[in-house]
Amino acid sequence: MQPMVAPSLLSANFGNLDADIEMVNRSVADWFHVDIMDGVFVPNISIGFPVLEAIRKKAKKPLDVHLMMAEPDKYLERFSETGASVLTVHYEAVTHLHSVIKDIRNLGMQAGISLNPHTPVNLLEEILPDLDLVLIMTVNPGFGGQSFIESSYNKIRKLRTLIKETGSQALIEVDGGVDLENAPLLVKAGVDVLVAGNTVFNSENPSKTIELLRRPVRSIT
Repeated sequence: MQPMVAPSLLSANFGNLDADIEMVNRSVADWFHVDIMDGVFVPNISIGFPVLEAIRKKAKKPLDVHLMMAEPDKYLERFSETGASVLTVHYEAVTHLHSVIKDIRNLGMQAGISLNPHTPVNLLEEILPDLDLVLIMTVNPGFGGQSFIESSYNKIRKLRTLIKETGSQALIEVDGGVDLENAPLLVKAGVDVLVAGNTVFNSENPSKTIELLRRPVRSIT
């Protein structure tokens, strides 16, 4: 199978963001991954609506927006207005999860749920059929450049099994420490979408790196 690739703009050069966006536009990447951090749910602050709007004006591929923030339900309509195609909220940040997923879809976006490293996948069993995507955090959220958590492979395999058992069509996305060495192993474990930040934007040839991440891998499932 051939994974989708979503370069994470968290690792882009914000001093010359237009150039990095144009590189992704020209590449074989599938989505732009945009992390929104509020300094409350995670100990960091990233970008706000003005920057997201600027990205939307330049981006020629869908915006995959990951909300690492408390009370995301207050801002769903605004993220729809600023161009999010996929909107992912954290399981740990939402009380009425089914309602939020329904609202995201009603606003015309694909709906995703993200799980922190400590959160087990079986908690999604009842809502999986309603999801378009599950984002497995393979590092602790909040900062780029962290080391990949090795136990994530088993978590991904469990989620792949649960998706089959529930008849869900949800994609599995991973974010954190993804590189050219572990990408094939992640795809074999069941991942559909690879988010890569430093691996892409710190490489000598980012466009080629995206191409290498997206190479087909023989599934073992």
